[in-house]
Amino acid sequence: MTRQPHDQFAKQYLEELLSPFGKVEVSREVTDEVRQVDILFSPLASPQTNLESLGLLGKMTASTCLLEPFRNQPSKTEVRNCILKLFSYFGELQRKARREKTALPEDNLPRLWILAPSASETLLESFGAKLELTQWLQGVYFLHESFRTAIVAINELPVLSETLMCRLLGRGKVQQDAATEVTALPLDNPLRQNLIELLFSWRVSVETNPESITEDDREIIMNFKEVYELEKTTLLQQGLQQGQRQVVENLLKVRFGSLDQELSGIIDPMLQLPPEEYTRLCIELSREELLARFR
Repeated sequence: MTRQPHDQFAKQYLEELLSPFGKVEVSREVTDEVRQVDILFSPLASPQTNLESLGLLGKMTASTCLLEPFRNQPSKTEVRNCILKLFSYFGELQRKARREKTALPEDNLPRLWILAPSASETLLESFGAKLELTQWLQGVYFLHESFRTAIVAINELPVLSETLMCRLLGRGKVQQDAATEVTALPLDNPLRQNLIELLFSWRVSVETNPESITEDDREIIMNFKEVYELEKTTLLQQGLQQGQRQVVENLLKVRFGSLDQELSGIIDPMLQLPPEEYTRLCIELSREELLARFR
């Protein structure tokens, strides 16, 4: 069964982040009783961008893996069901290896990453989950090796750029703070642009069916409110700046007949002035005076 409503956001989010790096199969069915894995990821041999750019998430997905994101702390039954999906997929791989008469080394088996907003001590102890701080960050708990499974307690992850992609799947203040960090990324950062486009697309898809919006949907929208507001402000400012640039270009073309490289080079410093000031200068000053003043 598909989990809603966090399911849609988490799947789209992880698919968007990981698709440049490898093959992403959403709601992948595994044989035995039909079950769906939220995300089955297989990295490309030569991705265009290094997975390290995704920080902790990139490290987790460096080899084929299953990703199961939860909006709330999973129950023991839900964790067991995730492990059952993993073992069913193991069986599928083993049958394929027998048919093709190839080996299936233990180290080549995929891992299962359960992405939980939190994980209680009781839950972790019941599965014998332990930290491995020599190689992994606080908040990443591994079950015994043969299970090939880890539970990521997102609320325990340190606040580092390395964990940002995972913390965006958290809850409450964890998700809010991560959203604030996204807005602080440089405007030309491709990851920032992709994330904001994804968030806007998800919000539009949710709000087109207002009768189906749930409390979890509303919480995610509120957690990313700052991102939405800041992006709208940025787009408005960019639109105003573009409009002002067009005005200056037109003034210079009317005054001097054309817009050559030298005149184009003084537009940005002119735009630092109030509109009434740069308009007056374009009208009153000669070409030489304008170039001398703003070069």
